[in-house]
Amino acid sequence: MSADKTSLSSAQAAARPIVATIATVFRDGHVLLVRRANPPDAGTWGFPGGKVELGEPLEKAALRELFEETGIEARAERVFTALDAFDRDEAGALRHHHVLVAVLCSWVSGEPVAGDDALEARWFPLHALEAGDLALSRDVAKLARQGAEIAT
Repeated sequence: MSADKTSLSSAQAAARPIVATIATVFRDGHVLLVRRANPPDAGTWGFPGGKVELGEPLEKAALRELFEETGIEARAERVFTALDAFDRDEAGALRHHHVLVAVLCSWVSGEPVAGDDALEARWFPLHALEAGDLALSRDVAKLARQGAEIAT
């Protein structure tokens, strides 16, 4: 194949899904969440996470993003699920498609301090996610339940 057929144009590359990780960390019946500072989902609570860098293993990406957003150090245990996150404009056109890979992590040290693109970072009791009082990003309560079951 010629070089022009094997490489993607910038428009084609931008039209592909973006791989990101989310770190699910549990400690004493609580889950660590951050309140997002930037769109999409600005102002809502979700798991620390972000884009995977080229050549970066998923577990390392999750731990790096976790530390950047919260100052928490953890140990990556395993990938336990993945989900699609679609960001659409007001007219419904797709702006971004992220594939979020959930990594179960074990807390090692630190207390949450908001950093990077987080407004706040703190531990929440698992039952608080079900109460409906928190503005949660999509599937946060479901993923927290799933991760907690695996972690125990």
